[in-house]
Amino acid sequence: MISTQGFAAVSDLFHRVSGIRLTEAKRALVTGRLQKLAQARGIGDVDAYVQQLLADKDPQTLEQVVDKLTTNETYFFREPEHFAFLERRIAGRRANPAAPLRVWSAASSSGEEAYSIAMLLADKLGLQGWEVVGTDLSTTVLDAACRGLYTLERARKLPPAYLQRWCRKGQGSYSGMLLVARELRERVHFGQANLMQPLPDIGPFDVIFLRNVLIYFDPPAKEAIVRRVLGQLADGGVLFTGHAESLNGPALGLRSVQPAVYQRA
Repeated sequence: MISTQGFAAVSDLFHRVSGIRLTEAKRALVTGRLQKLAQARGIGDVDAYVQQLLADKDPQTLEQVVDKLTTNETYFFREPEHFAFLERRIAGRRANPAAPLRVWSAASSSGEEAYSIAMLLADKLGLQGWEVVGTDLSTTVLDAACRGLYTLERARKLPPAYLQRWCRKGQGSYSGMLLVARELRERVHFGQANLMQPLPDIGPFDVIFLRNVLIYFDPPAKEAIVRRVLGQLADGGVLFTGHAESLNGPALGLRSVQPAVYQRA
């Protein structure tokens, strides 16, 4: 187990880079993930690895640490009521390549959320007239998202019709895996973005998914992130948050539509 001093040092470093404060409850997780990085460098002790990390200040090593500590497991069609709301919102809409429906998965992790959105839009609108953009802090998960290769466990909430239409079942050494169909992978674009920093000019978006992210930040950072993200939301656009997260809608120019769904006034 990482020492108290080592954990405090990693926590402070990680907070400066990502804005996320690691609580004591994450100490075992931090130990396990740093142990793998330490072993890859031939270092048997986590605290010794932390000391080297702090002494070297190597950007590439720091990026590896951030990747390890921000990687969270997710799955397709998480919180299905949000997708039901999106389906109702686009009901009757016709695909218009000249004015595409634009959706941003602002903390896309390994891509399941972005591809879930794409499956729904492709089913209801066809393969034209919409765009999905996924961003994340971790380059490791973004690489995984671009590949679109997942374990079947991640598809446990995926509607069977979508699984059949938009996924390819792995064979041989890829048994137990699925690959998102190429026509969808070509329609979803991934890039790096740190929600604690000025964002790239990627908006505006009609719909933004900012789910299960804000719970990791303290109130000032949370408000700063939301205001930064809202700068990318079009007038009348919709913002989804996690069900464990709440916003002061009126102060942000939002009205609550249903739990964890807000619309820009």
